[in-house]
Amino acid sequence: MLSRLKRNKHQQHLAQLPKLPQSVDDVEFFFSPADFRETLLEKIATATRRICIVALYLEQDDGGQAVLAALYQAKKLRPELEVTVLVDWHRAQRGRIGAAASDTNADWYARMASEHPGTVIPVYGVPVNTREALGVLHFKGFIIDNAVLYSGASLNDVYLHQHDKYRYDRYHLIRNSALADTLYVWVKQNLVAGMAVNRLDAPERPKSQDIKNDIRLYRQKLRESSYHYTGRSDNETLSVTPLVGLGKSSLLNRTICHLIPCTEHKLTICTPYFNLPAILVRNIIGLLRAGKQVEIIVGDKTANDFYIPEDQPFKIIGALPYLYEINLRRFISRLQYYVNSGQLIVRLWKDADNSYHLKGMWVDTEWMLLTGNNLNPRAWRLDLENAILVHDPLNELEAPREHELQLIRQHTTIVQHYRDLQSIADYPIKVRKLIRRLRRIRIDKLISRML
Repeated sequence: MLSRLKRNKHQQHLAQLPKLPQSVDDVEFFFSPADFRETLLEKIATATRRICIVALYLEQDDGGQAVLAALYQAKKLRPELEVTVLVDWHRAQRGRIGAAASDTNADWYARMASEHPGTVIPVYGVPVNTREALGVLHFKGFIIDNAVLYSGASLNDVYLHQHDKYRYDRYHLIRNSALADTLYVWVKQNLVAGMAVNRLDAPERPKSQDIKNDIRLYRQKLRESSYHYTGRSDNETLSVTPLVGLGKSSLLNRTICHLIPCTEHKLTICTPYFNLPAILVRNIIGLLRAGKQVEIIVGDKTANDFYIPEDQPFKIIGALPYLYEINLRRFISRLQYYVNSGQLIVRLWKDADNSYHLKGMWVDTEWMLLTGNNLNPRAWRLDLENAILVHDPLNELEAPREHELQLIRQHTTIVQHYRDLQSIADYPIKVRKLIRRLRRIRIDKLISRML
């Protein structure tokens, strides 16, 4: 059981975080990707001062094209608007995994710029590391005037539910000028003005190899950067705390590590890719031993965005959902006692052939973490991540918070026993052979650190 001294240490960290006062009327929850899409397009169309879009990628498909077209239209109608788009440098210059890179998103950005010669919308590529596998821009948030539209979603057909399929995420709009200004200034200083950051909408771009040394220096600067703002709220009223971080010892990671042990009754965690860092597993086990309840909501392997149905050609990337299920099965088998007692609740999300991308944490009814962080080793060490920590000591957001959780649980089933999940012996033969080959050469542990 956590000693009072240790518990107070965690609570003290949260109490000392600088907080921005937040009006409950200026927080909106959206409960579907279609609502998120409509809100984003409406906010772009009515923006009067600034629009700053930061996402892993803005895809060249119907969903992405609608967003970029809306940005050009807004800028054309109101030339005084400051419009900026930032995406991951490496992701923008390749095709989808397994597809040819003959016409990349970056090529599309440059083509759109040439088609709108009198309307300039800079699209910046942010290289978080020298290779995509070693770190990406996973910073989230759309800053529009004095509001932040926050989601873990990127911008394409499936995230925006443009056609039949959708990828489920969380969506929140926070109207708060101090919050919007804090994010905007940081993005301008650390992303737009970054020494290795280059325009993707230009016809000529440097090769990644040519800026490799700049990227390494830039990554170190990102590790050392943080938000600068004055906290003007106490610990007794609704407030928000923006967090940003890169690397194992970032303030964001440290705050997550302090947040979990502050649970008095129940912790709820959402993650699409079950591969928790060891320190979070230890924190969760500590809660269970202290008699607290833990609920984990994760996507079924068939709801993973890397899942390949058995009737389609197999690619190596299609093994990932099975590796995550192996992790989950091992985790539950280790803690089956707490599953049996009802203290540990593990839910699998599945809705037809749609996919699941939810992230975040709820600590009792007091704390809520909005984030794109997948809570896995990759997020913990490699990617540039951010979050907004909401402190709600008076339960002013209780109704929309509970409604959001009810909808998330709607398409879930509870795992009663680790044997409810398939074992390696049950997997398709190609998956089975690949996983066993990886284990033989002991590369599976290295892969798990990069997923």
